[in-house]
Amino acid sequence: MLNTASALIDLPALSHNLQVVRALAPRCRIMALLKADAYGHGALPAARALAGADGFAVARLQEALQLREAGIAHRLLLLGTLLDQAELALCSQQNIDVTAHDRTSVAAIAACARERPLRVWLKLDCGMHRLGLDPAAFVAAERLLSGQPGVSELIHMTHFSSTREVSSSVMAQQIERFLACHALNPERAISVANSVVLIARPELRVDWVRPGIMLYGENPLAADFELPRPLRAVMTLRARVIAVREIAAGESVGYDGCWSSSRPSRIATLGIGYGDGYPRLAGNGTPVCINGQRAELVGRVSMDSIAIDVTDCADVAVADEATLWGPKLPVATIADCARTTSYQLFTGVGQRVSREYID
Repeated sequence: MLNTASALIDLPALSHNLQVVRALAPRCRIMALLKADAYGHGALPAARALAGADGFAVARLQEALQLREAGIAHRLLLLGTLLDQAELALCSQQNIDVTAHDRTSVAAIAACARERPLRVWLKLDCGMHRLGLDPAAFVAAERLLSGQPGVSELIHMTHFSSTREVSSSVMAQQIERFLACHALNPERAISVANSVVLIARPELRVDWVRPGIMLYGENPLAADFELPRPLRAVMTLRARVIAVREIAAGESVGYDGCWSSSRPSRIATLGIGYGDGYPRLAGNGTPVCINGQRAELVGRVSMDSIAIDVTDCADVAVADEATLWGPKLPVATIADCARTTSYQLFTGVGQRVSREYID
């Protein structure tokens, strides 16, 4: 079947990016983020390509169970979610680490750990106010959980709110808050470094690091921090031309006529739209590559198609393949054009976009 939209996943690039993380933090254990179907790349193929990691982190219990059912034996961390006693017992049985991130989860984990073994990550809210315990509750949870016979390991973790300003006073305050709580039991392993912190703050590359977006090929601080080895793009999103037409000067393309031609133009329609995960807010001029040439998006993104101006591109025909993002067209560029993030673009790639894996 000739699908009109496909995502090519370069698994050796994923392995390469893991090696970059390992070079940055050679003395740390790596908890690779596989949540949201490995950021839209496919959790099981990604897990196999990232076999050199020390563990995998996911956000939902069903994600962890899918990995276990597929034979993935790595250490698994279940990030903050809802877990009842039956599900905690399943985590114990399947050797899945759990996160204690509020008073309810602390009490539930403590109850389970009176009878069953669990490895627990104790999360402090150091200022993001999304998940995590306030300092007083963190101290109380440390004392409660450390007294349970089933808690075989207790790791201190947090998540900083800064995505760009990694040297700001806000981040300094959050680091200080975490270290003050960690000092209650300083022999505990800690985990504070996501991709941004891992790249920008070498002093915080300790114990467990948690890379996410950088594994999938994007340096979130590329404008300010170069890596010793460049990351490689893992996903190439492609779509085929399903129609080509000539229009006169002054004709409009797409809903509500938000783009009109200033000259006689050649317009190619691609079989991808917001129903496939291409961003609806991508505006006129968003770049597209086709047959080694640059074209631009024109008109509004539709559910099943987009239009590009190929007037200056030679030999564009039906069934030709265009690249929406990939190694030569960074996903961050498209995200900027659509006023969103690469995280949303990756995870939004829909199920009718076929995945093809290079191994």
